[in-house]
Amino acid sequence: MPTSIELTPMTMREIIMDHYESPRHKGVPEKPEEYQKIHTDSVNCIDDFDVYLKTKDGKVEDARWEGTACTISSASTDILCDRVIGDDFAHAIYTIQQFLAMIQEKPYDDAPLDEALVFMNTGKQAARIHCATMGWDAMKELLEADEKKEGAK
Repeated sequence: MPTSIELTPMTMREIIMDHYESPRHKGVPEKPEEYQKIHTDSVNCIDDFDVYLKTKDGKVEDARWEGTACTISSASTDILCDRVIGDDFAHAIYTIQQFLAMIQEKPYDDAPLDEALVFMNTGKQAARIHCATMGWDAMKELLEADEKKEGAK
């Protein structure tokens, strides 16, 4: 569902800062053994964090992240968690693919992105592309691995 928020430069900045200052999905899960985890970091930025994924019956039950991250990585990864929780693997992966296409300035479907649309101009800022996509790439890797496991059952 597309965002109902008018995305002016000011509202985009406000959404990013809100997810950076008050992340909804930051923190190690209470029962980390129930989650898959992947580590991601950057040689160009302070970003150094883990992405957690909990799935059940082909759906994302929970998604979290923990570590040190710049404003863009923090907000982007937090919004990612919002977007995939409750989705089945196929839709979560589709959402991630659309986000990555948007960042790469390729054609994309904005419908599943909602607040992630605040990063629509990130592709014009080469230094920020990696920051914006780190969590999304990590989550995609976790989802694809889990999808293969589910398919092998």
